[in-house]
Amino acid sequence: MADIGADPSLGDLSRAELGELLEGEPAYRLDQVWEGLYRQRRPLAEITNVPKSLRRAISELLPPALTLVRTQSADRGTTTKHLWSLRDGHLVESVLMRYRDRTTLCISSQAGCAMACSFCATGQVGFDRNLSVGEIVEQVLGTLQQASSTDRAARGGAINIVFMGMGEPLANYESVWAAVERFHADMGIGARHITVSTVGVIPGIERMAKARLPVNLAVSLHAANDRLRNRIAPINRTYPLRDLARALTDYRRAKRRRISLEWAMIGGVNDTDRDAAELAAYTRPLAAHVNLIPLNPTPGYSHEPSPAERIEHFAAELSSLGVNATVRRNRGTSIDAACGQLRADKLVSIRKGSARARAER
Repeated sequence: MADIGADPSLGDLSRAELGELLEGEPAYRLDQVWEGLYRQRRPLAEITNVPKSLRRAISELLPPALTLVRTQSADRGTTTKHLWSLRDGHLVESVLMRYRDRTTLCISSQAGCAMACSFCATGQVGFDRNLSVGEIVEQVLGTLQQASSTDRAARGGAINIVFMGMGEPLANYESVWAAVERFHADMGIGARHITVSTVGVIPGIERMAKARLPVNLAVSLHAANDRLRNRIAPINRTYPLRDLARALTDYRRAKRRRISLEWAMIGGVNDTDRDAAELAAYTRPLAAHVNLIPLNPTPGYSHEPSPAERIEHFAAELSSLGVNATVRRNRGTSIDAACGQLRADKLVSIRKGSARARAER
């Protein structure tokens, strides 16, 4: 085996890099290891057509990037949250959601997040660091390997991967895109089954527009006027709505993929008829789809979710204004696995101050 630098995990290595590491071994060994890891989705120790001595040597040189700390299940076992420890002790979470016709893996791209969106638990705990390619890839491999033998995902059924866990994916573009290419080329997951979600980091959107794979793009919008969005998503001060719309238009033209706009329904903050009208005016030129997400409770945010009837009214308003909108069903709320709730067991104190709508306005 060849020498390698730094301290990578097996998931960090590309196929070519692993081939260099296996220099001196029969050429078919690379195929066996790579096929076992990414097509069969098996742990290295279980790729039994590779000699045990070689498996041991690889694992000693390239130890796993992640260690599973805990799993929690909700929704009658259809939602499972995994808490992972990185080698340096930082924690990240990923979520597996099983549906009748699909399995979706929600994965993290950073330990913590620097975007500071007001309602998001990850943003409330702050930013630790970017994840490596291996730390991203091994969330998917580890989750599938943890799934039971009767799970459709574990047997190689169609899966969706969404970068909607902890962190801002486009603030860690290099690692995220390398992971996307690994999922596509080596795991056989089509681009239409991969979604990158961003709060609106325009340089990353522009890079995605020029990249080869036409993956889905989702934008956490939550407000369609700059004053309110500056408060909910501070990144808007750097990349305001008008500039974001131009980047999204360019992405749609380049990739011919419908863009999704995510809108957390916050009671009295962004759920009025005026908000619906502003959202519709912003959405129609983009021909985007709107996902309305009932606000999930987080320890550091004092506002309440919009009532169910208000959400339905908001959706109806959008429809009347020519916008296609869906009310998303929350999954994993009871185990803090739903949208905006991932915080990797870090304690967050409730902010002091008024909970009235004008505090956000």
